[in-house]
Amino acid sequence: MFKTNKTHTRMKGLSFCIMTAAMLLVSACGSTATTQAPAKTEQTAVPAAESKPVTLTNNGIEMTYPKAPERAVTLNQHVTEIMLALGLADKMVGTAYLDDKILPELKADYDKIPVLSDKYPTKEVLLAANPDFVYAGWKSGFGEKGVGTMQDLEKVGIQSYLQESSNIPGPTIDDVFADITNIGRIFRVEDKANDLINKMKSEMDQTISKIGKVDEPLKVFVYDNGEDKPFTAANNYMTSLIKTAGGKNIFDDIQKGWAEVSWEQVVSRNPDVIIIVDYGDRTVEQKRNFLLTKKELADIPAIKNQRLMVLPLSAASEGVRAPIALKILAEGLYPDKFK
Repeated sequence: MFKTNKTHTRMKGLSFCIMTAAMLLVSACGSTATTQAPAKTEQTAVPAAESKPVTLTNNGIEMTYPKAPERAVTLNQHVTEIMLALGLADKMVGTAYLDDKILPELKADYDKIPVLSDKYPTKEVLLAANPDFVYAGWKSGFGEKGVGTMQDLEKVGIQSYLQESSNIPGPTIDDVFADITNIGRIFRVEDKANDLINKMKSEMDQTISKIGKVDEPLKVFVYDNGEDKPFTAANNYMTSLIKTAGGKNIFDDIQKGWAEVSWEQVVSRNPDVIIIVDYGDRTVEQKRNFLLTKKELADIPAIKNQRLMVLPLSAASEGVRAPIALKILAEGLYPDKFK
């Protein structure tokens, strides 16, 4: 009887140990699964998001970008500044074609990027940079004097994007925002693109609120260049900025971006203000003196009142400088509202 009870007691103790060991084993396994599962999720989530192809329409062509570019080259200043403003300097292996100085807040990042050419680089120079993406502001970047067509680049494994707002009739700031959104999608930095757009909108709204209601917009003539015949802004981005600033481009009825007109037409449309576009070989002072001393213009209000303002081409282009351009225009048109 004692022997039997002893054996039973031993069996109970053995069963208890086995059960305890099993529970500890299950607990340990459960603990391991709990700690390892998030690591596995973390490792697979980011690559899956980055590897998802992005498809969009660029200037009427459907484009698919399988992954975010790693070696981008930008042609034209306004698109270079968009890339830098989105924090993508580390994804850039080259840039080209400045109109004037880069924005001060972007200069440190810009200085880290190789400048391939003062204007458009040759195809050989471009290919030597080994890019996987080329971003141009103007069609000329992909033209005969540029780096080759977008189709040519694709044949050698280089994807591309052409700034749509710079190459469509009558673009507005919303078209610029659409380009910024597209670049954000291509590089998988949508949040940064949204933040940049919201910042630009906020700054522009501050200027618009100071302008207030304008009952009769001032008439504006944009002088780009030309002596025998002036070259001027027609139905382009500047027209939209001028309108937002409370003015009216006197040649907004011409259905093209830029146009050559006659001095007689300028006189007949009697502008209140002249905007001098600052770029090129002729200085602002040379352009200003030419306009002030041109006899045909002597009686128009802009010349009689010497209401000439200057807008850098970089600010007049479809990029991140829209708030700067709008403020320059608004202060030039309605200086009393900004004192």
